[in-house]
Parts: sequence; structure tokens; C-alpha cells
Amino acid sequence: MTTHTRTQTATPEGAPPAPPEGALPIPAQTRTSAASAHVAAPGPEQGAAPGPEQTGTSAAPLSGGTGGPQALEPLVATVLAALTEGAERRDGPVAPGRPEDIAASVAEALASGTGTGAAKGGATGHGGDGANGLGVSAVLARLTELLAHGSADPADPACAAHLHCPPLAIAVAADLAVSALNPSQDSWDQAPAATTLETLLLQEMARLVGYDDTRAAGVLTSGGTESNLMGLMLARDRVLGAATGRQVELSGVAASGSAGRPRILASAAAHFSVQRAAALLGLGEDAVVPVAVDHELRMDPRALAAALDGCAARGELPVAVVATAGTTDTGAVDPLRACAALAAAHGAWLHVDAAYGGGALLSDRLAPLLDGLALADSVSLDWHKLGWQPAAAGIFLVRASETYASLARRAVYLNPADDEDAGYPSLLGLSLRTTRRADAFKIAVTLRALGRDGLGRLVDACRELALAGAHGVREHPRLALHSEPVLTAFLFRYVPNGEAEAEDGTAAAARSDDINARLRRRLLREGRAVVGRTELPGEGPGRVRLKLTLLNPYATTDDVDRLLAAVVAAGETEEAEETGEAEEREGAEETGVMR
Repeated sequence: MTTHTRTQTATPEGAPPAPPEGALPIPAQTRTSAASAHVAAPGPEQGAAPGPEQTGTSAAPLSGGTGGPQALEPLVATVLAALTEGAERRDGPVAPGRPEDIAASVAEALASGTGTGAAKGGATGHGGDGANGLGVSAVLARLTELLAHGSADPADPACAAHLHCPPLAIAVAADLAVSALNPSQDSWDQAPAATTLETLLLQEMARLVGYDDTRAAGVLTSGGTESNLMGLMLARDRVLGAATGRQVELSGVAASGSAGRPRILASAAAHFSVQRAAALLGLGEDAVVPVAVDHELRMDPRALAAALDGCAARGELPVAVVATAGTTDTGAVDPLRACAALAAAHGAWLHVDAAYGGGALLSDRLAPLLDGLALADSVSLDWHKLGWQPAAAGIFLVRASETYASLARRAVYLNPADDEDAGYPSLLGLSLRTTRRADAFKIAVTLRALGRDGLGRLVDACRELALAGAHGVREHPRLALHSEPVLTAFLFRYVPNGEAEAEDGTAAAARSDDINARLRRRLLREGRAVVGRTELPGEGPGRVRLKLTLLNPYATTDDVDRLLAAVVAAGETEEAEETGEAEEREGAEETGVMR
């Protein structure tokens, strides 16, 4: 097996990345000329006359080559027009209706919009009819309009439930280039420029985190779930391997029983992917020890210390501590320096899930919240959350490239040793995946177009919206705030009428849970708003909370006020219907008695 490292001249510790103007430098051997000869014969859209074997596919041109852009242009225009039509027909954050209504419209469109034959519109396939009477453009327009109409649109200020950002137009345009060229990152000969670009972007991300970019390593991932799995896999292999003297990735967990049961410690508010990773890694979900959190859902360092001491007392092996920088519900950031010190004292790997909070690194005002991040052995970042990239745009980083050893992989058809010896680099041993999109490209384009400062202003704008929204909740008599926002999200609830005077606190809490859950579904059903719903850690009723996750930097405080007003109106409607139903039941019972 081989390990992979990256090198670049180091920048001063703590210095923010200063992206150069223009494109990333690409080594000379990756440069190609548009006039270069191609090994494969061009397709019909590249100017060659179609042969007999091509006539059946002439209506389906390719997106690459010199003719690809010409084939794409009218199709992209069709998509853009359909996106506009779908958004106008939706006229809000989400289409009104119940799930079965949306499902029925999708099924109907698919049934009637499926082409069963080649269109007759020539090489580009525009304007002709398929065997069912629909041309290529018509099918594309109809299904795109359906998708736009039936989507929850995070660009609408009333769509604020999840870490589901409205992507920047420039990032989407960059992603189109990747889709058209379709590079795959598993071998250099499938992605010459994109291989170097990803390497340089990851060095930039390492500096942003505070790592030494000459020692760090990483990869683009599908998101926090994959990144967390990778961090915990390396933790298992390093810590359990050192304790047993075995290569766990070869011999397996079962052969390492002499080290004591492996444990992963994570806060009670950590992402569920930690448990899923433990199961996939053969440790079992029960290997995860939940650590108590405070009111803001931050990990309590005293509880972590006690949990680690408990592992030692029971002869268990703490493999990893997972700290969260930006919990899904409240954006809480665990005390990273305290977590790092405790993990090191017990020989555990520290993985920081900064999928959400990593965006704070773009803001001078919020970056101090992540103090201690550079002490982590591994970090996950998601730029499709607080980075305004289309999914997927996850990043996984390790502080020391040698800790990547257990992932190294030699596949002779992808990264033969003689190729690497000859100077052809490989990213294969850095990822759990083989085929992998060049997701680094859109991030690199965005960073160079806006810079860290430009993205930081977007982060700060969302933070101000969250503060304004929390203030609005505090000031409203029918709303109750859980805690002040740390990043751009906060929890709250609608307070039902008469709750304070209720004699049975448990019944009142259960009623509050029910009304808050129902009002959220009402807002969805009516197409008025997409509001999050979660539950606080613990047991029993009274834990349901609504959530606003504000990721639209162009929304206004008036937008947030209107969203809160919609929540209150929906809650009052639910209470009114509840009262009406109760009166109907009472009337029916009285009528029955009279009879």
C-alpha cells in the first residue's frame, strides 16, 4: 500500500487564505489545445457525417467536444425557461398540497412525458416529435417545470427549515461545466486538470482550518455523513490498531478484542451519522456513548471527562471523541480546546464535525467560535450548507497525511505504481468512492469570484437575520425562544392559549407538542412556509420545537417577521379547529343523551 501526501509552501500560521485572481495554476502537462487531435472519431454533433450505426442516436448529442456547447445551448435555454415557469406557478416556498397530491402529479407527468423513440429534429433533437408525440425539448421543459413547481425552494425567504442553502448562480454555472465534461477523480487520465485543482483547493481549505498544508491531506466528499464515516474509520484503524498491534482494516474488529470494547464519545446533540458510522465500521451503534449537553446543546466538558474516566474504569478503549462545531438544531459549537485536551489525555482521536459551523471560518466575526479546530485529527466541512454550493460539496481533512495510510489503495487499472513513479498523481487512495465528480471546481470558482471576504459577508448577513428573528420571537406573546442563535439557526415554539393556566403540566406539554407539529404541516400543506421541526434531548412530552435555519443572505428582517407571523396564524387556526371539533363532539354527545 502507498500513502499520499501533498506539499506546498506553508503560509504563516492562522493567516486566512488569500485566493489569487484568475484560475488555479495548472501544471504544463495538463494543458491541452482546443485544436488537439482526438483519438476517437467525432460524433455527428462534432461535424462528422453519421454512419449507419449512428443514425438512431443522432437525436441524443453529447455534451463534450467542440460541438457539445452548441448542443447544450438550446437545451439550457429550455431548462431556464421551465425553471421560471415552474417557480411562477408554485408562487411560494413550496407547492401547496399533500404528499399524495405531489406524488400523483409526478407520476402523471412521467407517464405522459416518456419518449419511446428518437426525435425527428435532426442532430440536436429540438422541435421533433418522439413516438409518443413529445419532442426532446418538450420532455425536458415539461419535467423541469414539474421539478421546479414541486420543489421546496431555499431561495424563497419562507423556506427556512433545514441546512439546505440556496446555491449561488456562479456555483451552479460552474457545476454545469463539470456535468458537461464529466471528469472522474479516481484516476489522473480521467481528470488531468481537476486532479490538480482538487489538490490545490484542499491545501487552501487546510490553511483555512489552521492545519499545516504541507502535512495535511483530504478529499471532497458527498457531505458530513461520508466525512464523519471517514474520520471514524481512520480513528478505528489508528487507535485500535495501536492498541492491538494489528492492521484493523485487514484483520477486522473481531480480531482486536483484547484491547477492550471500542467506544466513540459524542454529544447527545451530535449528528445521527455518528451512530450509523459506528454500525458500518463493525463497532455497533451501542459503541457510541452520548455525552450530556447544556441548555444550548453544547457538549459539557465535565460530562465528557467523566465519560472518558468511566471507559478507563471499565477497561474500554476510547477510540474517538466527536465534537460538533455547529449542531444541526441550534448551531451550538462544542468546547473544542477542552475536547482536544481530554481526547489527547486518553489517547483518543478527535474528529470535529464542522459540516455546518465550518462556514463560520469565512467570517472574521464568527471564526473565533471555532477556536481549537486546528487541534482536531480530522475535520468535516460542508460548503453546501453555509457555503452556498449546490450539493454535494463536502470536504474531509486530516491534520497529518500519514494517518491516511489505511485508506491507501492500489488498483492497477487506475493508479499503477509505474504511472505514479512517472509523475502521474492519483487521488484514489484518499476517498471511499471510486467514481467521483469534480466537486472542487465549483468551490474554487466561487472562492475566486467572491473571495473569503465576499462569502464572509453572506455569512454575517444570515447571522444578522437569525438575531433579528430571535428578537422577534422574544417579543411575541405567542412564541417562546429556546436559546439565542449561535450561527444562523434557532429553536422556538408556538405557545398555545391557556398553557400557563393549565392544571395538568404534562397534558399541556403534550398539547403544545401536538399543535406545533400540526401547524408546521399546515404551513406545508398550504404552501405558505417550510419550517423545521425537531425535539430536544430527553424523555417525555414538551420537547417539540420549531426551527428556522436562515441561509438566504438576501432575505430581509421583514421576510423573517412575515414568516413568524405565518407560524402564529397557523397555530391559532389549529387551536380554533381544535376548539370547533371539541364543540362538535360535545354537541353530538348532548344530542345522543336527549335521544
